Amino acid sequence: MDFYSFAPIAAALDAAYNAVTALASLLTPLVGPASAAAAVILITVLVRAALIPVGVTQVKAEFTRKRLAPKLQALRRRYETNPEVLHRKTMELYAAEKASPVAGCLPTLLQLPVLSTVYGLFILGTINGHENTLLSESVFGVALGRSLVSGPEWPGVLVFVAALAIIGVTAWFSRRAAVTSAAGQADAAPPALRNLTGSLSWLPFVTVVFAAIVPLAAALYLAVTTTWTLVERTVLRRVLAPRG
Repeated sequence: MDFYSFAPIAAALDAAYNAVTALASLLTPLVGPASAAAAVILITVLVRAALIPVGVTQVKAEFTRKRLAPKLQALRRRYETNPEVLHRKTMELYAAEKASPVAGCLPTLLQLPVLSTVYGLFILGTINGHENTLLSESVFGVALGRSLVSGPEWPGVLVFVAALAIIGVTAWFSRRAAVTSAAGQADAAPPALRNLTGSLSWLPFVTVVFAAIVPLAAALYLAVTTTWTLVERTVLRRVLAPRG
């Protein structure tokens, strides 16, 4: 069964379709033929703005984990011969301090419904029984429903190159910041959490591959949201850094 044909999903997608087309119509006098792309970008910005409180909580949790590093090291020394007890005590400490070792995943998880909606809007020929006119929309001559793997003609491929370059650069800076942030906590965490943290640090680069196979509209969403994440995290780390 097609996921998007499920009645509640189809209704939600239809509502999103109406919202995007209405917003694109409002933006047409300003950006002309690129109005649908501009609508996707604006929606991305609005979603990320709504998630700023989540970002604040995430950065605060990051500083909490740094503060807990000495306690985690003490637990590791005390229970290093008993991994099960070490893991349980570590999780109890995180719970008591209302922190999470994997809090960085939360913004990504919260955006998945939005990203899947954008994806559906630009791959389906019909939405809830009516024609999907968004498939005819384009930016710089490239259809928003086309992906890089579908082989866009030159020079349209440059649009994808630009989007992937933005995502790749932000992924590199994001991983470097994540590794630097986790460096002071590595010795304190149990092996399982260290391995998980190390694996998650490469997650931003998966976005580059994903952006190459999804429609251009979704790639634009990913380019904007990854850039927002990097800038937001940098600013919040400065603003929320413990004083003294």
